[in-house]
Amino acid sequence: MLKRNRLNKLLVKLIFLVLVTQLFSCSQSSNSQKPNVILILTDDQGYGDLSAHGNPLLKTPEMDKLYEQSVRFTDFHVAPMCTPTRSQLLSGYDAMRNGATAVCQGRSMLRSDMKIMPQYFAEAGYATGLFGKWHLGDSYPYRPRFRGFQEVISFRAFGITSLADYWGNTYFDPVFMHNGVDKKYEGYCTDIFFNEAMSWMKKCKDEKKPFFLYLPTNTPHEPDIVAEKYAEPYKGLFDGKTINENFYGMIANLDENIGKLEKFLKENNLRENTILIFMSDNGTQSKHAQAIYNAGMRGKKKSVYEGGHRVPLFVRWIDGKLQHGTDISELTQVQDLLPTLIDLCGLESNDTKFDGTSLAGLLKEGKKLEDRKFVIQYNISGEKWDPAVVLWKKWRLANKNELYNIETDPAQTNNVITKFPEISREMEAHYNNWYKDVKPEFEVKRDIIIGSEKANPLMLYASDWDGDYCDNPGRLIRANGNGFWDLIVENEGTYEIELFRWSEESQKPLIDSYDGISEKGIKPIVKAQLIVGDFNETVLTKPEDKSVKFKLKLNAGNTTLKSNLFDKDNNILCGAMYVKVTRLTNQI
Repeated sequence: MLKRNRLNKLLVKLIFLVLVTQLFSCSQSSNSQKPNVILILTDDQGYGDLSAHGNPLLKTPEMDKLYEQSVRFTDFHVAPMCTPTRSQLLSGYDAMRNGATAVCQGRSMLRSDMKIMPQYFAEAGYATGLFGKWHLGDSYPYRPRFRGFQEVISFRAFGITSLADYWGNTYFDPVFMHNGVDKKYEGYCTDIFFNEAMSWMKKCKDEKKPFFLYLPTNTPHEPDIVAEKYAEPYKGLFDGKTINENFYGMIANLDENIGKLEKFLKENNLRENTILIFMSDNGTQSKHAQAIYNAGMRGKKKSVYEGGHRVPLFVRWIDGKLQHGTDISELTQVQDLLPTLIDLCGLESNDTKFDGTSLAGLLKEGKKLEDRKFVIQYNISGEKWDPAVVLWKKWRLANKNELYNIETDPAQTNNVITKFPEISREMEAHYNNWYKDVKPEFEVKRDIIIGSEKANPLMLYASDWDGDYCDNPGRLIRANGNGFWDLIVENEGTYEIELFRWSEESQKPLIDSYDGISEKGIKPIVKAQLIVGDFNETVLTKPEDKSVKFKLKLNAGNTTLKSNLFDKDNNILCGAMYVKVTRLTNQI
């Protein structure tokens, strides 16, 4: 009897082990069958800035190969500026709805109550990584690590050299944030992002984990910096027109990295079951590139004419049996990509009603979309038509009073609004209904949280304040602006708030110049004021002071923070460009 009991127990253990092994095997099999996703978003590369689209000068052989192997969208639209495009891409919602409508002035932060692309993938068991530009908020809870990305190598604000970026940073041997900690890297920025992304993908493969890779490069955005070997072939003139050789050189370097990525995918058997998406965030930034070739379109970056927001979109998924090698002329927008990936990857969406629509049927079966109209609007004010364009089929109603048919007038030179009043009325009616729907959501506040265990201390940047435009070196040097930050104090307690004229790592005195040699950027600061809720205190400063510190008690809840820096005549010079907030204790 004892022997039989032991045998029964042994049999139960064996059955349990077999079941666990099968379950683990099924889990691994399920994960291995999920498609990987690589989303490449270049910065300021226009529709005409690659040779596959007819550029007579620029050579992009690797992008051209991808073009040939992909489904190509020929009427695909984004916002005319980077942040609203990124917010729409990751959320599936219009920028006027998600709040991130501009590059600074408190309008570069994507609403934290909106679930975004990496969170959908992370919940489905994917590894999620961001290697490159974020530009959707640099404080808590807006940073990418708090929005679903598990591995992050990035920089702050619009790019390298921005006000919020690491002091003295450059495209070569830069300092990037690795999971929130500044770290020095060797090499050229774009090369670093691709190389680090490939190392991360290799790790994911070894761990048998599907991955979502977001690879938004900071090139070919200004400043136009690249190794000489990439710019050299483009020096001189083309048909008597000036060539921006560094702009083209940055794209040539990007092209080379896409070739390296393709080689990596082949060598690691990742190519077939990886959805690879290539696109850019707005029209070309280079007026010289626009003059040489803009695919016949009017406008460039920041314009609501076609050249400002029509961009390339290539999609390849070999195992997915997409309509590769074909052009799709349907009217599509960047908000469509999240619902598309949800469908292609089988992610759980809880029937969320996005502003975009899934393109999965179009990609797989050529299934036509329903007739649609949509609006592109960006900028700070959120006021009607500031600026905006309505798109419907091949019609474009720009700034309310200009109507173009881009099928017959691709350069948008002939305003036909008086010839087609019924078309313009219908498009304007659509705009009015859309605006009525999104404006209340545009007004939703996007507060920065201070005193959280997840981000203490925390730095506030002038690029994120609600106030004057202040996000680049020129604005930092002039320092003639001011603004305030909307805050939520998460934990009551004693706080130290430190005001800086220059970034903390620069170790520069308040009254120093930008370069420490000339008079550029010198402000004769003699006192500083801090206003937080009911707290209002002004202190004198000394010439050697690098910052000004205040200690105060804050209750949990909503408040605002504002600062002023004064000269000897009590004139306000500017606000502090950087403000460090540290919760010292939990007690009031």
